[in-house]
Amino acid sequence: MGKVILLSFVALVAVLVTCQTKPVVGLPLSTNSRWIVDERGQRVKLACLNWVSHTNTVLAEGLNKQPVDVISKRIRSMGFNCVRLTWPLDLATNDSLASLTVRKSLQNLGLIESIAGIEANNPSIIDLPLIKAFQAVVTSLGDNNVMAILDNHLTKPGWCCSRTDGNGFFGDIYFDPNVWIKGLTHMATLFNGVTNVVGMSLRNELRGARENVDDWYKYMQRGAEAVHAANPNVLTILSGLNFDHDLSFLHNKQVNLTYTGKLVFEGHWYSFTDPNTWDTGNVNDVCGRLTKNMMNLQGFLVGQGWPLFMSEFGWDGRGTDLSDNRYINCFMAYAAELDLDWALWELAGSYYYRSGVIGLNEVYGILDYNWCHTRNPSFLKKLSGIQSPFQGPSASETTPYKVIFHPLTGQCVLRKTPLGPLTLGPCNESEAWNYTPENNLRLKGTYFCLQTQEFGKPLPRLGVLCLGPNSKWDMISDSKMHLSSTTIDGSVVCLDVDSNNNIVTNTCKCLSGDAKCEPASQWFKLVDSTRSLIR
Repeated sequence: MGKVILLSFVALVAVLVTCQTKPVVGLPLSTNSRWIVDERGQRVKLACLNWVSHTNTVLAEGLNKQPVDVISKRIRSMGFNCVRLTWPLDLATNDSLASLTVRKSLQNLGLIESIAGIEANNPSIIDLPLIKAFQAVVTSLGDNNVMAILDNHLTKPGWCCSRTDGNGFFGDIYFDPNVWIKGLTHMATLFNGVTNVVGMSLRNELRGARENVDDWYKYMQRGAEAVHAANPNVLTILSGLNFDHDLSFLHNKQVNLTYTGKLVFEGHWYSFTDPNTWDTGNVNDVCGRLTKNMMNLQGFLVGQGWPLFMSEFGWDGRGTDLSDNRYINCFMAYAAELDLDWALWELAGSYYYRSGVIGLNEVYGILDYNWCHTRNPSFLKKLSGIQSPFQGPSASETTPYKVIFHPLTGQCVLRKTPLGPLTLGPCNESEAWNYTPENNLRLKGTYFCLQTQEFGKPLPRLGVLCLGPNSKWDMISDSKMHLSSTTIDGSVVCLDVDSNNNIVTNTCKCLSGDAKCEPASQWFKLVDSTRSLIR
């Protein structure tokens, strides 16, 4: 008995980790063409975090590390305005599971330290039924002006996903369509009137041997109608096939629903979506090819006037994975160019229990192991570049222009002084550019254009004589992200960034062939914008 008490005391001490820690308006949300908007018709860009609550414990991760209110406040303080909160179907269809207390759920898995942690940090939750604990998390998010999207991640609690786990597609052993409809209806009804619940994602990552387009239309339409009937306030979010990578079947046939203004599609993209690609090919070639593929599979929906929610993407926060490091810069350009709504995978710095491992460290987590600090502050700063909208219905929108976006840093090109030099800074302070038919980059509303100088003078300048080749900027390489020009003496150069984030010109690099070359410092994306700029 004395040993048990000692272990409980040690566990309690281990989890008493401390850390220092614009309201959501116009809800509910709806859609206006490809935009998600509030009740006033103003765009609301979803910049979300995934918060895992679908694993074996059926409990939102991290409640053993920090009070739920601290976590919710931290989400908001990091610039995220919503959470994609995952849940297993059994939580809504199995009363025995839903009524199981948090304490008992953790005891069943032998998670003594986690129990001590929740007793210390969230004593009001430890003896709640699992469904009430889920509701408490949603309430905490709402109290801190964080929207919630409820994502039915799988049926049986556990880690997701494989092609053979029985949770993948309609008719699988754990995926009865009728039970699924019942569960969606229950959750939609339960959260009807909960203002910060703005959307329901019907099912995560459809997959497996049974998947087919006909059943997708049949059941996803039924699911969407059931959710809307039970809770007409929420967005109904439909995922695609092949682990939510493929929505290409919508090119020629759209879904047929009885309601309008609430339909959103979601997609996923990771480096491992295309295995053994990013680390073996020329990065410009790979980014160009895979971006084109993503446009065909998902991105085309934006052009058709449908909202596209990139509900999962992620990056190894240690910064040591070559494929992730290359992929994430390409993704940033894709997300900025289409001005996508998105949800990062993920919030969790660690898990209670995942795939047989107690206390597993999550290297994709935005928070560290103890849920106290940001795992990689530079990545959070990078993400800030796509947290705010570039376009969309807004009271402050202006006539369209371009910003020069730098995916590696998530920043945009701006001036230090009226005539230069140029540097990188927050995109809401960016210069407004026009990209002319002559391929000039002109400051909007002026005669000034971006020009190169002689080779060896690295800084580009702003000039008014915009007729020569040194004023013409071509988007070259397969990635279409090298802005290339010719100097006065005939040398071909590309925009680049030095160690102080100053804009310079250098010899163009990594254009093709070399699989070891890293081009990201020279990647710039011309992004359409209509938002008013800070001056």
